[in-house]
Amino acid sequence: MRKYNVAVVGATGAVGEEIFRIFEEIDFPYNKIVPMASERSAGSTIDFDGHALVIKELTETIFDEEEIEIALFSAGGSISAKYAPFAAKAGAVVIDNTSHFRMDADVPLVVPEVNPSEIHEWKTTGIIANPNCSTIQMVQVLKPLDEAFDLLRVDVSTYQATSGGGKEAMAELVTQMQDFFQFKLDESEHKAFPHQIALNVIPQIDVFTENGYTKEEMKMVNETIKILGKKVEVSATCVRVPTLRGHAEALTLTFDADVDAAEAREILAKAPNIIVVDNPALNEYPMPASCVDQNETFVGRIRNDLYRKNVLHLWVVADNLRVGAATNAVRIAQKWVEMQEK
Repeated sequence: MRKYNVAVVGATGAVGEEIFRIFEEIDFPYNKIVPMASERSAGSTIDFDGHALVIKELTETIFDEEEIEIALFSAGGSISAKYAPFAAKAGAVVIDNTSHFRMDADVPLVVPEVNPSEIHEWKTTGIIANPNCSTIQMVQVLKPLDEAFDLLRVDVSTYQATSGGGKEAMAELVTQMQDFFQFKLDESEHKAFPHQIALNVIPQIDVFTENGYTKEEMKMVNETIKILGKKVEVSATCVRVPTLRGHAEALTLTFDADVDAAEAREILAKAPNIIVVDNPALNEYPMPASCVDQNETFVGRIRNDLYRKNVLHLWVVADNLRVGAATNAVRIAQKWVEMQEK
């Protein structure tokens, strides 16, 4: 197998750092990995696999200069909008973790366990979009159940960790908790979130739209339909909670056919990169604290509706920095490499 030149744009961010950790853990056919960031970070180093890698400044020409073939972007939508086309023009496949390209009709939106064939469409623009963190873990669960019972509607409430807002958001939670124990929480600043996040939950992620849903909620609606390739009804309520890592979701799924919880449990247990943790008698179910640094999506509390035979309820948890971002991006890269080798 040939080896590839890989760029990680946004190397110093929370997702960028996680991408490097994953590359240390897996056998990826890279010739070299080039960390890229803003001028402010250029020249500094990051530790990778026992070596110090020098961070290169992100420029319009760097992808040609470094002969990059795979470019993983996690530096914000405006950065992707400006620089991803230069990477694609240089001949690299861009795997973008921002929301900028997701709903572009010519850009495939990919979760490898769900719609890997869409990767073939990358040549149209040179770009493959990585879905929203909450969408990824949800569609991994929806796909096998849809195939078995024909999904009609999804109602989801999310419990999203502060890391979804980046390093600054995580730091804000920690600072506020420190202030709480010093009896000065009421003086603690909040910049990452519209309200205090410590000892609180905020039923708003991103800004509100005219229909009363937030942009985060509409991402889940629109991205799910695009990834599944069918007009499923989706309604989402996205909530920020005072945890550091790991997004949780409560799902209510309506199918065209009657669904049995035991059968659904068996289907999910056989699905790729899903782990069923569902033993209520022993208080065993997925939780954010137990999913950190894991590359799988965990499912539990699987139960039938009390009134309708075609409705199923379940609970889904995954590490948002891994499954919801870095892991999915790297898996896309792995699938892309497999396709080049055939």
